[in-house]
Amino acid sequence: MYTSHFGLNEIPFSIAPDPLYLYMSEQHREALAHLQYGIKRDGGFVLLTGEVGAGKTTLCRSLLEQLPEGVDVAFVFNPKVSVIELLETICDELRIDREEQGSIKKLVDRLNTYLLAANARGRKTVLFIDEAQNLSIDVLEQLRLLTNLETNRYKLLQIVLLGQPELLSILDRQEMRQFSQRITARYHLGPLDAEEMGSYVHHRLEIAGCNRPLFPETLNKTLWQLTGGIPRLINLICDRALLGAYTLNRQQVNRKILCQAAREVLGRSQSQWKGKRVALAVALAAVVLMLCFAALWYWKGPYSLPFGFGKDSSEQTQRSAMEENNPKVAVPFQQGFAGAVPQRWPTDFAASQSMEGAFADLAGLWGLSYNPDRPDYCAYASEQGLDCLVRKDSMETLRKINRPVILTLYGDEGAPFHVVMSRLEGNLAIFIAGGKQYELALSAIASYWFGEYLLLWQRPPLQRDILQPGETGASVAWLAKALQELGLYVATGQEVRLEGSLLVAVKRFQFSNGLTPDGVLGPMTLIHLNTARNLAGPHLSPLGAS
Repeated sequence: MYTSHFGLNEIPFSIAPDPLYLYMSEQHREALAHLQYGIKRDGGFVLLTGEVGAGKTTLCRSLLEQLPEGVDVAFVFNPKVSVIELLETICDELRIDREEQGSIKKLVDRLNTYLLAANARGRKTVLFIDEAQNLSIDVLEQLRLLTNLETNRYKLLQIVLLGQPELLSILDRQEMRQFSQRITARYHLGPLDAEEMGSYVHHRLEIAGCNRPLFPETLNKTLWQLTGGIPRLINLICDRALLGAYTLNRQQVNRKILCQAAREVLGRSQSQWKGKRVALAVALAAVVLMLCFAALWYWKGPYSLPFGFGKDSSEQTQRSAMEENNPKVAVPFQQGFAGAVPQRWPTDFAASQSMEGAFADLAGLWGLSYNPDRPDYCAYASEQGLDCLVRKDSMETLRKINRPVILTLYGDEGAPFHVVMSRLEGNLAIFIAGGKQYELALSAIASYWFGEYLLLWQRPPLQRDILQPGETGASVAWLAKALQELGLYVATGQEVRLEGSLLVAVKRFQFSNGLTPDGVLGPMTLIHLNTARNLAGPHLSPLGAS
């Protein structure tokens, strides 16, 4: 209706998963790289999770267009099926002849015969399952068993799961540990950053044939606040806003039109918005009052850190130099959590804590004293011999790294805030937010966390930030010694170049820790080396715990 008015070749903000319109943000590129890496592996599962409307299906369609020749694809769109119905769907997608009323054994046998024949012809078979959070436990177990179909050298079936954050909670269950161990690549796709909003809108308009700024840059922040950076919501609101501008015979969308479009799409009346603003103001006032009481308590008495920080621990028989200098670091881990652990987001969970405030809590776990009024928190960490790492990953990655982290969460209105996850045991965690501790199940934050985090780590004595294969220097000798400590390499003392058996040892270490085995020593590989070597500092879980 409005395409000719704005000089568009087609509607730019359709919610159809058209790969042509895929905006490749940094995290979308990372997600696609994870999927491509997982597809190249033989067998197992590839996992892509993200909030509703984050662009998982569109990204998957883009991946399908890039698959090489010799790949057969089956796609399951409706995962709310029984085991037999799933097997029938897979057979139908791959055009495998089957009986009308087959059993599980007969269907698996037919599928195995097909896969063996495809493998003999040099073809690879990939199964994509959308909305995988709706799969039942029985169906997930059958999928795990399908990954057992193999020859002496190759797995016959690669399975890609696309799902909402609830899928991560399902896979975190104890009974799903066998399934989780077969995930060879995973990525959680979060919302777009506020800085990416203008580029996203411009990209879609450009693809549709329009280079004029139909949405002024001044609207980017408003659009991000209205949508939380979720691409589907951005498309819906922008489409409705263009329709509104066309109706008013405007050549650009203004703030009034955009907000009206948001109310129509999201179904929120002006009174609802006002009510939420009042509620938010009351909540902020309560937080300020709470902080005032906390400050008064802090100055009137000694500051008591959580979980016995600063107390002697008779259970710890070995203390490093760091722990001796900073007794707050030595934390006796409580075995299990007392009482029933809340499964829901608590109503008083601090939703206004800045990164600086959270960093002060994290620094305290390292035995450091950081002033939240200082904005250059990572510069402060560097002065203390620590490095900041800011990334997006899965909870499973944080579990492997085993260090307290600052999680960036998003409230119901899409505004980010920051909390410290200081302890993690199974699906239970301890969070520090707004000066208070919370024992929560991970599922309580699943829909508020999109994989963004900051952690502190100790950089080893390397000559450069990243060590590439083939490079030389003292860093290579340090690496050889570190891998020898872990029993992964026999150092000769003559290592001068990252190559040969030393490079192979690095790649094996990366592979065993779920990292891309490229032989490059970047921050993630070095952090996993620190974890494997049990360096001093606070841990999420007790050393040696699974």
